Amino acid sequence: QVQLVESGGGLVQAGGSLRLSCAASGRTFTRYGMGWFRQAPGKERDFVASINWSGDTTYYADSVKGRFTISRDNAKNTVYLQMNSLKPEDTAVYYCAARYFSPGAQAYQYSYWGQGTQVTVSS
Repeated sequence: QVQLVESGGGLVQAGGSLRLSCAASGRTFTRYGMGWFRQAPGKERDFVASINWSGDTTYYADSVKGRFTISRDNAKNTVYLQMNSLKPEDTAVYYCAARYFSPGAQAYQYSYWGQGTQVTVSS
């Protein structure tokens, strides 16, 4: 079992930055690939970024490439999403998720989810 708690969301102006954190419980954090997803009102939950257990392999949605960076600190059981050059279309609830062994780009692949944190980007 893995419990995930996101933090770091908020209101920011376009062009600004935020760093989301996702703290995981348990002693087996390194067995899980991690992902970030986001869901805007009335839309599906979309893939944002993923990272493997060691942190040396990452993937990004085309819409955030070059602006967002996913990373993890296994000593702190935490995964991060650094978001720069934010745009109004980045506004959504952001969720972190855990998948045993390897990450993926589809929401259905993940077994554990956090409660989400709201990110609002004003124009």
